[in-house]
Amino acid sequence: MSKTQDIFAVVWNACNTFRGLIDPSQYKDYILTMLFVKYLSDLKKEKLAHWQSQYPDNPDKVARRMGRERFHVPQAATFDYLYAHRNEDNIGQLIDEALALLEKENKGKLEGVFRNISFNNNNLGSTKDRNARLKNLLADFNNERLDLRPSVLAEAGEADIMGDVYEYLISKFAGDAGKKAGEFYTPAQVATLLAKLVQAKAGERIYDPTCGSGSLLLKVAKEIGSKNLSLFGQEVNGSTYALARMNMFLHSKDNANIQWGDVLRNPLHKDKDELKQFDVVVANPPFSLQKWGHKELQEDVYNRFPYGLPPKSKGDYAFISHMIASALPQKGRVGVVVPHGVLFRGSSEGKIRKQLIEQNYLKAVVGLPANLFFGTGIPAAILLFDLGRTAEDKVLFIDASREYEAGKNQNTLRDTDIEKIMAAYEAFDFQDKYAYAATLDEIRENDYNLNIPRYVDTFEEEALINLQTVDTDLQAIDQDIAQTENTLTKLIAQLDFHYE
Repeated sequence: MSKTQDIFAVVWNACNTFRGLIDPSQYKDYILTMLFVKYLSDLKKEKLAHWQSQYPDNPDKVARRMGRERFHVPQAATFDYLYAHRNEDNIGQLIDEALALLEKENKGKLEGVFRNISFNNNNLGSTKDRNARLKNLLADFNNERLDLRPSVLAEAGEADIMGDVYEYLISKFAGDAGKKAGEFYTPAQVATLLAKLVQAKAGERIYDPTCGSGSLLLKVAKEIGSKNLSLFGQEVNGSTYALARMNMFLHSKDNANIQWGDVLRNPLHKDKDELKQFDVVVANPPFSLQKWGHKELQEDVYNRFPYGLPPKSKGDYAFISHMIASALPQKGRVGVVVPHGVLFRGSSEGKIRKQLIEQNYLKAVVGLPANLFFGTGIPAAILLFDLGRTAEDKVLFIDASREYEAGKNQNTLRDTDIEKIMAAYEAFDFQDKYAYAATLDEIRENDYNLNIPRYVDTFEEEALINLQTVDTDLQAIDQDIAQTENTLTKLIAQLDFHYE
């Protein structure tokens, strides 16, 4: 068993403390927060031992060295301190105080990260039951297999092991959380595909306005393969925002700028009073959000809706409009996951879609298989926009809806499926029953309807049955049967039976 799998097994077992008590979409916050505290504690333990060995007779110098480390972890905020006090009647309060202390001592990094989680909460049962559960949780994490010191992790030889474990746990919690998981996690293969499609480069600024736990931003960063990048995100859910912040630290993206708030009503990434603009904008926004802010945004101070307001009952084009407004003019790229209705619905959405197409921003439409996403079985699509296109550029349509690995509860894209999509995207040309590059005139002829079957013909002709041929074949079969029966009769007649 690899070190990553070993850590995962220990932490996954710790989930038994909460299973059946609260929903997985909630208990993930307790498990992942405790894992983060354990990581910071083990990190401090190793760094302290190192500097004490370097300066055994100079505690002041050790303290100064420790003050320059990534995180400051006071003793009362360490996992070991909490484990030593696991039998206290106020253990929930002690854990909350430890989290507050971590925030206070790391204002530039952790301020506000733990404000939406409390281990001293009635959700965990009465005081007696809560204390018992938290004692069990601390005991589960006090496992020699859960040694998260950097030297131990490095010895395992698995790159970015803590980030991988954290991301894997989030994906497992998403699977357990079912319909609520879409609030905090984009399936890994979908995130990988979108990250590849936007083709981000070193030195660019990447932004996700509905970043969830940060998985999509991290996938884009991984595709770039360079530390020379900047990550920005905003998330409306407080506990999910906290996960995103911790996720960034565990992937060594300490400078990622993640904000907490409603991005449509109150975008927080700004240059003075204007929206900050980015090289690449990616998102998997909530599908057809109803209460997205139609009334409040009738007069948007950021001028994000020059083509009109989307309908109040469906916020898809509100997020798309925000993303395009947040992309750098003449060079920004946008990749967004949408439900299929975005491709063809009329009224105000149809008007917005028409103007985006006429602006020549739309670059590609990729149709995905059904049942890929947590919370919905409907098929989705990826829209790709490029604000630097020329007037002659075509729009590529890819129908990737039929190629996937079927699962019991959820389908997944395979690596081969992603490779095929990317090959078609890079070729940007006709591929029988799979891809088609349409001109703007062709899209106009279709009244700006982007429904993929209008452009990619996947119709399979049924083989025609020639009844005369079938009749001839049947007659031949009858003749063979008759000949066989005649031969059998002759053979039987020639047999000499003897009875004793």
